[in-house]
This record gives sequence, structure tokens and C-alpha cells, in this order.
Amino acid sequence: MSDTLFRQATKADIDALVAIENRCFTEDRLTQRNFQWMLEKAHADIIVAEMAEDIIGYGLLLYRRGTSLARLYSLAILPEHRGGGLASSLLSELEQCARLHDCVYLRLEVRPDNERAIALYRRLGYRQFSRKLDYYEDHSEALCFEKRVIYPQPVTRVAVPYYRQTTEFTCGPASLLMAMAALKEDQEQSQAQELQLWRESTTIFMTSGHGGCGPHGLALAAYRRGFDVEMYLSDQQVLFIDSVRNAEKRQVITLVQQDFMRQLQDTTVKIHYQKLMLDELTGRLDEGRIPLVLISTYRINRNKAPHWVVITAHDSHFVYIHDPDMEEGEHASMTDNIYVPVPKNDFPSMARFGRRHLQTALVLSRN
Repeated sequence: MSDTLFRQATKADIDALVAIENRCFTEDRLTQRNFQWMLEKAHADIIVAEMAEDIIGYGLLLYRRGTSLARLYSLAILPEHRGGGLASSLLSELEQCARLHDCVYLRLEVRPDNERAIALYRRLGYRQFSRKLDYYEDHSEALCFEKRVIYPQPVTRVAVPYYRQTTEFTCGPASLLMAMAALKEDQEQSQAQELQLWRESTTIFMTSGHGGCGPHGLALAAYRRGFDVEMYLSDQQVLFIDSVRNAEKRQVITLVQQDFMRQLQDTTVKIHYQKLMLDELTGRLDEGRIPLVLISTYRINRNKAPHWVVITAHDSHFVYIHDPDMEEGEHASMTDNIYVPVPKNDFPSMARFGRRHLQTALVLSRN
């Protein structure tokens, strides 16, 4: 492929990209508007393969902000140019783009019946790590593959079944469902269970709208379901009250936490009033326990909101999380939310919330 040029796409290439899309795919096609959005607004790279000034293929990468993860959203090569190694060369260019963005993994989805593509990915070092039901327009499932493009040492992972939160205020219950399912195979993951956990754990009020869940309520809910629980708190003050201006709401939040504390006194939940140490949390993961951590979403979406995630893996450079908050939209994918790599140097700043820099986590294990 020495006569093929690889370069970043521009808006002048959109018509050629749409033409390639229409020749290569019969469903789930990207439109002119899609390509324009990817070039102008998305956190993305589009690399085109050009021969004799004609575009003969392209690859589209999406990056998730605040993480070290890239996803291959689309790869297309004109039929008459396939079979000569162009796909391998184009993937190599895309992997280099991912490295330049400090992405540790490049991930992709592929149809199970696309044997040629699957063989290519496996030959280039990609491995299957999950599957998604009812993913494509025709309801076909998708196989999820990944390749580590930075730091070649293997990652030890805990098998944590993913669960997507179904409301904007149930990240805590959704994370708890994932942790419990990792420890107990017959644990049900359903919206009914998610909402039941929320009813048991909510603080009643947050800054506005429905209340979120603090560590006290979640710890009680997990304990009542037969799990051993450790709770970490950086201080003993009332949580989530700083941004609530209404005096009555502040009083209710205080009373709820006090009541949770009274209930916790009759349990075996261990409470540690100390700052979170990432090494301690990952050590718990090494022991087969599952940590849930409260983070601020600022580094992910620039919104300063408290949000629960599950720690699912770690290595010498990264901590990996399951994030229950999956973005809406046609370009969103569960692949962006499972085993999400976050640099260990960045995680301590992410795992604190509010003006007091609150740090809190739960660690679950089987009773």
C-alpha cells in the first residue's frame, strides 16, 4: 500500500465519505449531517485512505472525554480495493491516532456473521471481551473487541455484569446492582430492583429534582441483601448539603443521614473515616471485593455532579470503571462505559466532590 496516503478528513471530503458509506453498507449508514457533526463537534478523528487523489476508504474514531478510551465507530473500504492489506494499514493509522490521544485501548463492535472482519481483528491482536444483544438496526447482536495500544502488559479484571441506569438519579443503585451481580450470580438486575434500591437509599433531596443516594443508604441496602460492606468517608459531616439553599430541605437531608446512622449501628457495616487511598481500594479488588466510588463528573462532561461508578480492574497505570450513565444518542455504545481506563494519576481528583472535596466509597464482599 505504498501508493496510499492516509490523512485527516476535512469538510471537503464529506461527499466522498457519504458515497463510500452508501456503497459499503445497507443499514446504519452515516449521513452527510453525521459526518459534518463528527468533523465539527464530536471528540473524534476521521482518517481517510487516498489513492491517486481519490478517497477509497476511511476509519472513524470516537474518544470519551476524561478517560483513556477510543472506539472505532466505523471502518469502510471500497470493494474494489479490499484484499490488499489496506484495512490493516488503515487500522494501524487509527491505532496511532489513539496513542496520540493517550488512549490505552481501542475498541470496536462487529456483527457475528462478519467473519472476514473478525478474522482481521483477531490477526491484528484484537480480542473479544463482551457482546451486546439487539445492537444493530436489524436487531442483530454485536461482538465487542479491543486491543491495548499503550502498555502491553495484561490487565487483571473482575467479571462485573454491566447495568445501565434507567433514570438520571439512580447511578448509585445501578452501581450497587453491578457490584452485587459480580459477587452473586443469581442477583437480579432489573429496573424494579434499581428503583427499590433507590427508595431505600435516597437522601430525599439533592440540588434539585429527585434525590440521589449517599453511601449510608446504599450500605444499608447492600447489608440487608446479605453482603459484607465497608464504608469510607473523608469526614463525618452531613453529605450533599452544601449546595442546598432551602433550610427545610437541609433539615430533611440531615435527619435522613442521622436515621441511616442509627440503623447502621445495628449492622456489621464497617465505617472508616479517612481519605480514600486508591492503593487500598485496588487492594480490596485484588482480594475479590468490589469497590463503588463517588466521583465528580466534571472531568467527563464538565458538569459538577456527584456520580457513582464501580471499580472493575486496575494495573500499574490505570484504574478501570463501569460507568452506569450511558450517553443518549445514535453514536452512544455500552462499549464506552465498561472497563473504562482512567489514569491513576487523575483518579484521585475525579474521586472527590464539592467544596469540601468529599471522598466516599463502599466495598462489597460476599457474606
